[in-house]
Amino acid sequence: MSLRNYKEMSGNTYKMKQRSSGGSFFSWIEKSLRLDSFDQGIPLHFMPHLLFLAFLLIFYIGNKHFAEKTIRNINNIETEVEDLRADYTTLKADYMFASKLSEVAKRARRLNLVEGKEPPFKIVIEE
Repeated sequence: MSLRNYKEMSGNTYKMKQRSSGGSFFSWIEKSLRLDSFDQGIPLHFMPHLLFLAFLLIFYIGNKHFAEKTIRNINNIETEVEDLRADYTTLKADYMFASKLSEVAKRARRLNLVEGKEPPFKIVIEE
């Protein structure tokens, strides 16, 4: 390097970038809300409000999860009730068919029992 090049390089200076006049969205919010007091951190007098909001947020999320879980349980129970109702209807129809006089007579014939030809009569005991 020559002395001349060295002198030219020493004359270079750092250029500062110019910020755009619009700024970012968050800087606009900060300017509009005047949040200058938050430079050092959150002041303590805001803590009860923030804790209350955090509590409400957690409560809201928990309540939503509980509601969704309850809705899933209700849907499962409704499906189970529909299945049980279908089973009940099927069993009731089978029972009604099996208790017909002709079906009872078929079962009785397997056991060598015969249907009576005479009508039933009442037995009266006199004292």
